[in-house]
Amino acid sequence: MTTVLINGAWEVGENAGLPVVDPATEREICSVPSASEDQVRRAVEAAAAAQPAWAALEPWRRADALRAMAACLSQNRQELAELISAEVGKPLRKAGEDVDNAAVYLDYMAQWDRRIEGEIVPADNRDETILLTRVPVGVVAAITAWNYPLDLFIRKAAPALLTGNTMVVKPTEVTPLATIRAIELISEQKCVPDGVLNLVTGGGAVGARLCAHPLVNMITMTGHRDTGKRIMAGAAMTLARVSLELGGSAPAIVWKDADLDLAADAIAFASFENSGQVCTSSERILVHRDVHDDFVERLVERANRLKVGGARENVDLGPLVNRVQFQKVSEAIDVARAEGGTLRCGGHGLPSLPATGYWVRPTVMTDVTPEMSIFKDETFGPIAPVIRIDSFEEAIRLANATRYGLSAFLFSNDYRLIMRAQSELRFGEIYVNRTMGEALQGFHNGHQESGIGGEDGKHGVLKYTQIRTVYHRYG
Repeated sequence: MTTVLINGAWEVGENAGLPVVDPATEREICSVPSASEDQVRRAVEAAAAAQPAWAALEPWRRADALRAMAACLSQNRQELAELISAEVGKPLRKAGEDVDNAAVYLDYMAQWDRRIEGEIVPADNRDETILLTRVPVGVVAAITAWNYPLDLFIRKAAPALLTGNTMVVKPTEVTPLATIRAIELISEQKCVPDGVLNLVTGGGAVGARLCAHPLVNMITMTGHRDTGKRIMAGAAMTLARVSLELGGSAPAIVWKDADLDLAADAIAFASFENSGQVCTSSERILVHRDVHDDFVERLVERANRLKVGGARENVDLGPLVNRVQFQKVSEAIDVARAEGGTLRCGGHGLPSLPATGYWVRPTVMTDVTPEMSIFKDETFGPIAPVIRIDSFEEAIRLANATRYGLSAFLFSNDYRLIMRAQSELRFGEIYVNRTMGEALQGFHNGHQESGIGGEDGKHGVLKYTQIRTVYHRYG
């Protein structure tokens, strides 16, 4: 497979391939060769060589390139959706939505071509002006995660390219196929000049070589917290910028005055969408004692209503992405039950489907306590652990009892409590009376060990720029 793109030319990865497995059948789809050290080096050098000319283009021309990329994805929607479905395991309908979202993201970011502003500040000297202008960072290395492979690639590429940077992309080795094909289509359609967008494939060793290259000026990565820490430590050697979108363990507070149907609908989606493999999933549900039983009944009903099955069936959820994830989530369920949790519905395995596949049903667990592993650890699976609370002080304390700080949810109609939660919850984004799903124009960012940098909106664009100060003496 020609899976390495360097300066517009496709090459075969020179190192041993890594298997891509269909999580519904456990069969190998293909083996993707890994880029060699020399190929990584040449990819970065190609990006560095192409960057000055790309940055010199008028911003509207770069925006036109993003629009061409969006049209390219939309025109090949079915093919890309089938690749996402096959490698991630998500239903084909959901995979198609991922392609649509990527195209919309490109169109949105293209609108920033005339909106990036500088500043003029007063000078200390007569006949002098101080100009603060925004210029590109340079070469950006992008490393993506496996749960939304195409979305995450575009979420990084769109603002980086729009602001005049060039890129080397390393898709996750678990689900690389849709990203490889998307870049292949973008290359065939000549959406961007040669060298502006480059691709290397492989595992952690390839990513480490890419991040360590001295010509890489910025590293943007979505993935596990521990990987992010290694990237940040390595970036210290070259002082490359880092933007890390890492994991989370989102609390959802259901207060006693909440609309329970609204809360159950929202939390069911936030807990089970993409089989719980979302960094903003609600993983700790804190419910006031007065409404606990009523809420649990509603949540169990919604969990049981969801259909789990193969990609081409009319289902809501597919399997987990691979055996490692399946074993981790299955063990979390088993340990929680051993520690005293009550399984209200769900569990791992699905008798109605073949024995193969990494199936976990939407799972609701009650009688969970803060001491249990399922409360402390990010499970990244379709599990909704419910904890009883007696006071809002207890809710805030338990919600903040985590190393993560990505997302939190609150369901209440008490204005005073909403404002208090907005002030006291230590998370980058808070959803009040709604489910997860950030807006293009917002800012998706984590606090604490959920990352640094952030995506989307004005701040997601500006992070790919740096300020240049010009002291203009005209007297």
